[in-house]
Amino acid sequence: MFAIKKALEKTEVACNNDGKIGVVWHTQGSGKSLTMTFYTGLLMKKFNNPTVIVLIDRNDLDNQLFGTFSKAQNYLVETPKQAEDKEKLKELLNVSSGGIIFSTIQKFAPKQGDVIEAISTRNDIYIIADEAHRSQYGLDAKKDLEGNSKYGYAKHIRDALPNANYIGFTGTPIDFDDKSTTAVFGDYIDTYDMTRAVEDGATVKIYYENRFIKLDIPYPILSELDSEFSEIMEGQEETTVESTKKDITKMEAIIGSKNRIRTLAEDFIAHWEMRRNNSFGKCMIVAMSRKICVELYNEIVSLRPEWHSEDKAKGKIKVIMTSDISKDPMEFKQHFTTKQEREELANRMKDDNDELEIVIVRDMWLTGFDVPSMHTNILINLW
Repeated sequence: MFAIKKALEKTEVACNNDGKIGVVWHTQGSGKSLTMTFYTGLLMKKFNNPTVIVLIDRNDLDNQLFGTFSKAQNYLVETPKQAEDKEKLKELLNVSSGGIIFSTIQKFAPKQGDVIEAISTRNDIYIIADEAHRSQYGLDAKKDLEGNSKYGYAKHIRDALPNANYIGFTGTPIDFDDKSTTAVFGDYIDTYDMTRAVEDGATVKIYYENRFIKLDIPYPILSELDSEFSEIMEGQEETTVESTKKDITKMEAIIGSKNRIRTLAEDFIAHWEMRRNNSFGKCMIVAMSRKICVELYNEIVSLRPEWHSEDKAKGKIKVIMTSDISKDPMEFKQHFTTKQEREELANRMKDDNDELEIVIVRDMWLTGFDVPSMHTNILINLW
């Protein structure tokens, strides 16, 4: 309520100035999607039916947030719509007013050889950026690995909608020389950080402990791989990342080497059993790829076979991942889950009395698996 009230006041000011409404710092897992929904509803009513674009940088997050908005369409009055591609986005923006449009930010990027032109010059278009700390940068040109000038998505979307107004929502704002959340969107509007969320009981407390399984490769090679990987992955949609897997196969092979996975599994089991004997909790392991998820699972259950169960309603450890039955190898089959099954597994993880204690995921924000809102004592990031 406080954030929305302040945001509406800042919106009115920004409309008559530079269009930078500001940043709502809202802890993950504590209701950020609902705050965005309620802000949108009041924005539509108080600002004479503008066009609202909810901007996401991942397809899976687009679907999640769109689901929240769709359940509230009676409140919103408008029916939210998704832009499946760039042409659909242009079609939905070709209106004089109204509309709640969901789009990934990548749809604003021009293809090589495209003539850059504005999609709409209206000043009553409002951009609501989810995860605003991630891919909303690049107003100034940078040189890529081949020495060519390259702009980021912030520049592309402002070229497309030069008079739009921008508000960012994020649980983890950043402030670096080349990437600053407030520099792009404006000053902080309201802050609901992790400390307040934990005090309110909205999320569980998170502790950080570094544990390293070293990569056995020379530093110059590792540095080169890191630069190449960052350029490939920056702001990409899941489908694009999948199509460029051939470019990251070398890094995946190094991070997911058999010896490293084995060492990691042994270290994890020792660490987890020690923690588990001293305090209650559950655990999420985030890996670089689905292949690494499966291989780590296999290593862990080879050491602790009693943790495994082929029944999705039983077992202490599970891999949670999306699947492509036509392309994925047969060794992935036992881990295939439907959306409903993933929701059931998420509920099992949130149930203190359920035996499911450990999940291995490629994406920690996969449907229902939102770390701060779970009873998860350990998050292990294998990047």
